Amino acid sequence: MRLFNNGGSLRRWRTLGPPAVLLLLLGLGVAVGQPPATTRVTTPDAAAPHLHAPAWDIVPAAVAEPLPVSRARWTAPGGAGSQAAAAFDDDPDTVWNSAEEAPPGRALPHSFVIDMNANVPVAGLTYLPRRANGNGNGLERRIAQFRIELSDDGATWSEPVATGTFADDDTLKSTTFTPQLARFVRLTALTPAGGGMNPVSAAEINVLAAADLALPRTGWTATASSFENVSANTPPGNVLDGSTATMWHSKYSAPADALPNDITIDMKATKTVTGLSYLPRQDASPNGRIGQYRIDVSANGTSWTAVSSGTWADSNVVKTVTFTGASARYVRLTALTEAGARGQWTSAAEINIHGSGTTTTPSTGGRWGAPITFPLVPVAAAMLPNGRLLTWSSHKADSFGGSGLTVTATYNPVTGAVTQRTVTNTGHDMFCPGISALPDGRVLVSGGDDAGKSSIYNATTDTWTTGPALAIARAYQSTTTLSDGRVFSIGGSWRGGQGGKHGEIWSATGGWQKLSSAPVTPMLTADRQGVYRADNHAWLFGWSGGRVLQAGPSKAMNWYGTTGNGSVTAAGARAADPDAMNGTAVMYDAGKILTLGGAPHYQDSSATANAHVISISGTSTVTTRKVGSMAYARAYHNSVVLPDGKVLVVGGQAYAVPFSDNTSVRNAELWDPATETFTTMAAAGVPRNYHSVAALLPDGRVFAGGSGLCGTCSTNHFNGEIFTPPYLLNSDGTLRSRPAITSAPATATYGAAVTVATDRAVSRFSLVRLGTATHTVNTDQRRIGLTPTAVTGGYQLSIPTDPGVVLPGYYMLFALDANGVPSVSRTIQIR
Repeated sequence: MRLFNNGGSLRRWRTLGPPAVLLLLLGLGVAVGQPPATTRVTTPDAAAPHLHAPAWDIVPAAVAEPLPVSRARWTAPGGAGSQAAAAFDDDPDTVWNSAEEAPPGRALPHSFVIDMNANVPVAGLTYLPRRANGNGNGLERRIAQFRIELSDDGATWSEPVATGTFADDDTLKSTTFTPQLARFVRLTALTPAGGGMNPVSAAEINVLAAADLALPRTGWTATASSFENVSANTPPGNVLDGSTATMWHSKYSAPADALPNDITIDMKATKTVTGLSYLPRQDASPNGRIGQYRIDVSANGTSWTAVSSGTWADSNVVKTVTFTGASARYVRLTALTEAGARGQWTSAAEINIHGSGTTTTPSTGGRWGAPITFPLVPVAAAMLPNGRLLTWSSHKADSFGGSGLTVTATYNPVTGAVTQRTVTNTGHDMFCPGISALPDGRVLVSGGDDAGKSSIYNATTDTWTTGPALAIARAYQSTTTLSDGRVFSIGGSWRGGQGGKHGEIWSATGGWQKLSSAPVTPMLTADRQGVYRADNHAWLFGWSGGRVLQAGPSKAMNWYGTTGNGSVTAAGARAADPDAMNGTAVMYDAGKILTLGGAPHYQDSSATANAHVISISGTSTVTTRKVGSMAYARAYHNSVVLPDGKVLVVGGQAYAVPFSDNTSVRNAELWDPATETFTTMAAAGVPRNYHSVAALLPDGRVFAGGSGLCGTCSTNHFNGEIFTPPYLLNSDGTLRSRPAITSAPATATYGAAVTVATDRAVSRFSLVRLGTATHTVNTDQRRIGLTPTAVTGGYQLSIPTDPGVVLPGYYMLFALDANGVPSVSRTIQIR
């Protein structure tokens, strides 16, 4: 039986003729890895000498990333298999070579098959190529294009769960996919890297198991058989607060309560539960660590069923248990012994429940595709006029902090191809920059790790060129294209010095120039880390007359003028919304902005589920009102406007912690402007938190990718996923019939009437500007609804006259039928 039901079924298998195959035998057992190392300072608690109050610089993740499966008992048969052991001996200098399995010269594909001898919730695979020998003779024999399939019997194989192309270097490659139960994993090399010899090789191969699919804990409560409230305050609810600095502790003041001690989680709704993770207390004391345990579930809180039992090691690392899926509202963890026999007490810092979450049908909840492997963590993205998606990370594929170059990858949604390039000619590390889509379709990237530089990408020529130097060095700033084609930038104290990141303006003829009367001070948040964070990620919207509405994340909104030396005028408060750092804001129709979530502080802060609608009337009047909240509190999420005006919210965390997948929200949500309510969508296969992106694709689907970029940490996500919204799906998951635009102009001017033809009757049209995204900011995307008039040969559309409403640049033009099904878009330049 499948433990995880948010992926494709393994029943839809096809038999592939087995090419050269090696079988590895793996004993049962999923290793639970340790969270990333953190810096900790502890302060003794005088009231309870064995309790301490830690202050964490980084709250560690509760191990949501897939973890390596233990290879301690892997074996291989004789003959060719004797060399196969070199791929799992933890020695990168020993190598498996497919030539030992397939005679030299035999054409690819060549495959490597792992038999785990038990069903494991498989979520990915890592591949370490043979190290470069430096003699240039091609003996590295690296795998380039690959395919991964699963099986429960080694004969009938699933459709590919992952495909892609590994970069031609000797660094560790990792690919993840929607977790599925399987006994066999097959990695097939389809092409060799660098046009080398047919045989391929591997220094190390490992399987990743899904250690945590933590359900969102918003609204959950906890009760316990015992807790301390005399010598300390350690209520059971502390296991759900997202902080490792708090804990639940059984009563230890005299008379102490005796074991067993239990804690019960009420999820407030019935879910399919497949596991539990327990993080012991994280201070200096080991007291209360659970040893022998039992887990029970219940639908009503009265009748209980045991689903797992065992004994946990006496350590402070997270413990994860998976079990056969059970339908339950309540989950009870009982401590039968203390791990070190130190006393009768029990403690816990955090408890997560794993499972499939909300069940949706495709026509109501949409559908996520299998993860697409990228050669980098896509931290920034720009949709291009040619229909491709440009992404990049930093000077490395998996970490930031360098200078002088940027690793990029371009994704083609039509072919699925991902093409990697390292940009060196501009001398610019473009991590954490401002991004703006220019009126002519080029992409302006400013600041970032190289805080004073800018670069410009031209999709027509596929070239990067050096842009003018910024007037003020900055990173984590925001930029927005203006009604006259210039670009406004403000904020960004993450690099280039702290404070004084006032407004400046870019023009094609004048480069970057300061706006001395456009100060950053009015838009600062009250972040506990000061201006280093307080001026980050402004929500900017270009509007009429070259003006810019700064709608957040500060609770105070402002109008910035960009003529002369600039100006700033207060635009009021965003209703009762607090500062909402790392929230999102989307213009879903002309002058209508939806704001979503965020947290009062950049990190180590609880997110909100708040949603507000901001309305702009004329050139300067702003009104704000609160609408129904999201189902999940989120920070570090992304939001994308769809052709029908609905807004898709993807990813995020309930408690904002960079480089952590703890408290991840995997279920997307869809906001409907007609009802101003949210509907929970299907759950993504991969957490998308800090350093993730999302963008609307020309076919009406949504790309979401990235999260991580933290070097050797466990939360780097080298992939993206495609979400198919409900408007494209029938209830059985098949694609709905959709209209097609058969002719449309490539350009249009303001106030013009253009004629568009379709293959069938449609009821409305919309323009969606090509989006750019990084660090929750997407100032380029906006949607403008168009009402058609039927004319001979099609429909006539009136382009708005105000370039502040329809900013100059490239848009996706969609036609929608009476059922709200959108066409594939046509690209049109408004100028």
